[in-house]
Amino acid sequence: MAATMRDVALLAGVSTRTVSNVVSGYEFVRDSTRDRVNAAIEQLGYQPNLAARHLRAGRTGTIGLAVPELRFSYFADLADLVLEASKQRGLEVLIEQTTGDRDSEIALLKSPRTSMMDGLLFSPLGMADDDRDLLDVSYPLVLLGERVFSPLHDHVTIQNVEAARAATEYLIDAGRRRIAVVGGHHGETIGSAGLRLEGYRQALSGRGIEFDEELVVYSEGWHRPDGAEAADELLRRGVAFDALFGLNDELALGALRVLRRADVDVPGEVMVHGFDNLDEGKYSLPSLSTVDPGRAIIAESAVDALVERISDRHGLLGAGRQIDAPFTLVERESTGR
Repeated sequence: MAATMRDVALLAGVSTRTVSNVVSGYEFVRDSTRDRVNAAIEQLGYQPNLAARHLRAGRTGTIGLAVPELRFSYFADLADLVLEASKQRGLEVLIEQTTGDRDSEIALLKSPRTSMMDGLLFSPLGMADDDRDLLDVSYPLVLLGERVFSPLHDHVTIQNVEAARAATEYLIDAGRRRIAVVGGHHGETIGSAGLRLEGYRQALSGRGIEFDEELVVYSEGWHRPDGAEAADELLRRGVAFDALFGLNDELALGALRVLRRADVDVPGEVMVHGFDNLDEGKYSLPSLSTVDPGRAIIAESAVDALVERISDRHGLLGAGRQIDAPFTLVERESTGR
């Protein structure tokens, strides 16, 4: 027969309430007691009835994750990390794909499906700052990304400006002065493309290099074909450049393919740098230098923030918090490392 909580309590020499506290993650339990209970759980193979526990607490034990596109490697990797972080906290995850469309994002926020979730991690792409009132929902909501800023909700974000500036400065410090950038979005200021382009411009200004619009290739898409097309355009126009900064790794990988095909020496003639630290970049030829935006920390922080909001029945946490994930530069062969 399956082990019960009472069996665990008897083996560990504690009360069933103590076992319940350990299983629930209650922090005010002595380490020695927690260790005995966990040892008993492992020895007996005890499986807590999470569904019953969530039901008693008035919860479903499920959270939602809404992202624009899972075919973006960044969002696929983020979803995997959120699933793992949630599993460690005894939570299930429902994943929603909005395609980055404003109407789809708004429809999801109002959807009856949200009643199946205790809270939602939401990465909006189509919604704008003017839509912030639509985020006033009746369930816990944590925002991911930069698209919508709201003082009502916790917001876990990448340091886009700072990281893009650091990547561009790295290329400048390596002796490069004609740095092409691919993936800009016309007129964008608060999205990833706009913020990363701003970081690029700040780096040039800080090093006394004049911004040259000829070196910027704009693209609505952020996939590899878009990066390849951007690099083709630069070569076709005869633009002189000695480095290329892709505003995400997919763009950089697409551009890298075109440069290699055109017999451009990377990194000798042109250094290539990306952003996102996708696994694919480790195995490209040459391997891709990039920005690690702290995706694992983003996932952990977002799930923790949502769990805190779900547990905060009396609103003691107050206004929304902004959590900036730390970034690091990853140096690889495409910049000579």
